Amino acid sequence: MKVPFSYLRDQFSDPDAILRRIRKVVQRGDFTLGKEVREFEEVFRKIIGTKYAIGVNSGTDALFLSMKVLGIGNGDEVITAVNTFIGTVGAVVATGATPVFVDCNEEYILDLNKLEAAITKKTRAIIPVHYAGHPIDMPRLVKLARKHKLYIIEDACQGIAAEINGRRVGSFGEAGAFSLHPLKNINVWSDGGIITTNSKKLYETLKLLRNHGMKNRDEYVSFGYNSRLDTLAATVGLEVIKDLDWITETRIKHATLYDHGLQELRPYITLPPRRPSVRYVYHLYIIQAQRRDQLLGHLKSKGIEAKVHYPIPLHLQECSHGLGYKKGAFPVSEAQTKSIITLPAHQHLSERQIKYVIKTIHNFYL
Repeated sequence: MKVPFSYLRDQFSDPDAILRRIRKVVQRGDFTLGKEVREFEEVFRKIIGTKYAIGVNSGTDALFLSMKVLGIGNGDEVITAVNTFIGTVGAVVATGATPVFVDCNEEYILDLNKLEAAITKKTRAIIPVHYAGHPIDMPRLVKLARKHKLYIIEDACQGIAAEINGRRVGSFGEAGAFSLHPLKNINVWSDGGIITTNSKKLYETLKLLRNHGMKNRDEYVSFGYNSRLDTLAATVGLEVIKDLDWITETRIKHATLYDHGLQELRPYITLPPRRPSVRYVYHLYIIQAQRRDQLLGHLKSKGIEAKVHYPIPLHLQECSHGLGYKKGAFPVSEAQTKSIITLPAHQHLSERQIKYVIKTIHNFYL
């Protein structure tokens, strides 16, 4: 049986509704910040529960522009997770600020117990990463940030529709950053991103910043960037986001099947803890496994496309050598890279396929 990791072929097997929308855009020639962008922003901000949403070029730009609009730059430090995707940290470096890493916990997210030790006089902001769709304890983080007078920019690129006590991630900080990359839970046919905020001042400034600082065709308020969400991408997003509830609930169902089916394999398999007040959205379904590399090879031999996210933590990557971190600086993340494995859990899989993965893992260990 085949259990693919990618779902794009299934998701867009019948693109007629999207193509009909795109045809209308093409006929209007409305390719730059067209009405579909405004429509998508309105839908998105309602989903997250914020007052405003701004479409930009990517999730990385969503982080970068959020920091720029808050005045973060040279000489500043920004704290974030060491086990995140490179885009999080690349956005910090692009502002001129210095990224400061904090180790993760057993849930694969930034360990708030270790956060305050990383704060210095140069710290200006914290970027909590809702990694894999696992929300960080934002109420606790907000209290810590207020105590130290720090900004919060949520990296919610993998966390659309995730919740803490019924409140959605991307609505707690000064800004929230979302990705519309083709491999995200809500995706488009290109790169794309969204910034959410409750600040009218940030919203108005971000609209200028993403579009060269243009007040109108002939007037420029400031120097900005070319980081617009394309009208065509927003057009795709308007169709895809209709399925958000189904996508989310199906991923949760598959993750629940995995949790129940794998819990009896302890100590071979370690499942992350699940907090009862949290809604996980499982952009990635990650576990820890003994003899991980052998299991990975076994799964692939049985047609199961499992992966590892990510095998090398950022502080040990070549691009981070100048930050001064050494091996052993973040022991939890470093240990997890040797045992984490990501199982296919997307919405286009069947219950039969999920149970086949569970059975295959059982057969490997027992």
